[in-house]
Formats: sequence, C-alpha cells, structure tokens
Amino acid sequence: MPKTMGILGKKIGMTRFYSEEGSAVGVTVIEAGPCVVLQKKTDENDGYKAIQVGFVNKRESRVNRPMLGHFNKAGKGGFYYIREFRVEDPDQYEIGQEIKLADLFKVGDIVDITGKTKGRGFQGVIKRHGFHGGRKTHGSMFHRAPGSIGCSAWPSRVIKGKKMPGRMGNNNVTKKNVIIIDIREEDNVVLVKGGVPGAKQGLLTIYTK
Repeated sequence: MPKTMGILGKKIGMTRFYSEEGSAVGVTVIEAGPCVVLQKKTDENDGYKAIQVGFVNKRESRVNRPMLGHFNKAGKGGFYYIREFRVEDPDQYEIGQEIKLADLFKVGDIVDITGKTKGRGFQGVIKRHGFHGGRKTHGSMFHRAPGSIGCSAWPSRVIKGKKMPGRMGNNNVTKKNVIIIDIREEDNVVLVKGGVPGAKQGLLTIYTK
C-alpha cells in the first residue's frame, strides 16, 4: 500500500528537550517544509492519484531547461528534491500551494519517518552482522573471518541470504511510530522523540498515520 500524505524535511541534529515536569528526553531536530505543490497526478492522466512536491530552493542557473519549465508552472523557483505523496483527492491542492508543518501535524502525533542510513562501505561479518569472531589466543589464526559458508556434497552451493561481507548502510529505512514532541512553526522545525535514520543534512520524509 502507498504511503499517505506527508512532508519533506532535513535532519539538523539531536538535542535534549525538557518537559514541563523537568524530565529530559532525547529528540531529533528536523527542518520540515514548506513544500510547494508542483504537479497533480490523476487517474485519468497518470493512473493514480498523487501530488508532486518540491523542497529546498535551487537557483535557476543550476536547473536544466526541461525542469525549469516544469518548475515555472508553480512560480516558486527551482528545487533540489522532488517527491510524490498519494492523496485521495488531488483537487484539494493547487499548483504553487505551500504545504507547512501546521497543515499536517500537531504535538503528540505519531508519524513514520523515512531516511537513507549512513553508508559504511564494504564491511566484514563482525561489523556488518555482529559475528563474535574467533579466539584471540596465540596461534588461533581465526579472528575476524566468516567461517564455513556452505556444504560441499549437498546442496553444493551457498544458500541465499547467507550472512557474509558486503556493502553496509546507504539503505532507505523507515522508523515507525515516532512521537512529535514539539513544533516550532515560525522556524519550520519539528522535534521528534529519539533518533531517525541518516546523517545530518540528510533528506527525511515524515508521513502522517
């Protein structure tokens, strides 16, 4: 099933938030929106209902001609990020309309947040999968190796899904059921409880539930 409506944001970092009772909670600071509606997708023209939004302004000199013509329909300049959100009725939105935090969320809401995790490059089984490794004693000759990976007689191959060395990170990950702790409308900033995927300045997508 496609995700519901949401907003694009940029991860600023983490800090503490002190409640009225004086307790501290770790929060992630996200600069979210405003997002500009660039296009409306309909069943008649595209086979599905959605709106296309842009986030983070981009100088026109850095935009190619076809995309510049597309952006000019909204009259809000160019954008670095373009994403789509499925909606029940695209006609609720107008081309060039700005979607802000307060339009979708309030303090206490539970949301899903998607981001791209930090890339770790090519890693071995100890870092990638948490293997314990071999003995550290003198003469062991087996410290960080993966060990046996299959049988010789049958099935004479490596089973799919075997935990082995390989590329780690740089994957799209969704953290579910994240609580919104505070919203700063004047700064387009939202504070959510706990950590979220990705590095600082990384793109995040916050979905409504």
